[in-house]
Amino acid sequence: SGSLCAVKNGKSIDTTMGLSLQCGVMHNNRCGDIDPYILFYLAEETGMGLPELRELLEKKSGFYGMSGGISNDLRDIEAAADAGNDDAANAILSYACSIKKYIGAYTAAMGGVDIIVFTAGVGENDDVVRKMVCDKLAPFGVKLDEEKNATRSKEPRIISTPDSAVTICVIPTNEELAIARKSAAIAEEGKDSYGNVFSK
Repeated sequence: SGSLCAVKNGKSIDTTMGLSLQCGVMHNNRCGDIDPYILFYLAEETGMGLPELRELLEKKSGFYGMSGGISNDLRDIEAAADAGNDDAANAILSYACSIKKYIGAYTAAMGGVDIIVFTAGVGENDDVVRKMVCDKLAPFGVKLDEEKNATRSKEPRIISTPDSAVTICVIPTNEELAIARKSAAIAEEGKDSYGNVFSK
């Protein structure tokens, strides 16, 4: 699971989040970006209806689908890949490649990149995926310090080498606390972020 956001001068200029959580990079059990005509193919070739297609895209795709149903948990997928399962290894590679492609596209959209931040879930905790992504970004001058990358910490840290053209950071997050603070601020103000007023 995960999403990417391009931030320039403190403002988001693009994000992988869309109408639903299906878009962007593949997720634990959601498909991410796919050719929309896959739906027509599946409907015509297998007779799947909308409920079955929806379940396939939302619950049986991503890591779960690509690994052949091993798991939707990246830790299990990595263990299976380490044990020699090619489907699991390919799922991890596909995930890292999709992240790399978005970073490349967002770098072009922003006219360059100064900092790449990994945070939350996989970004914060999975040194294997961080390494795979950063290795593929070497043409942008991205150089990962493998020892720093492999070191776990609850503190924000830089994991790039001193001579890296791009600073690579890992920033721990507390999503639940951020949501609670935002909710409390909205409740205190008496209106949501769209300006809709409600009773306290």
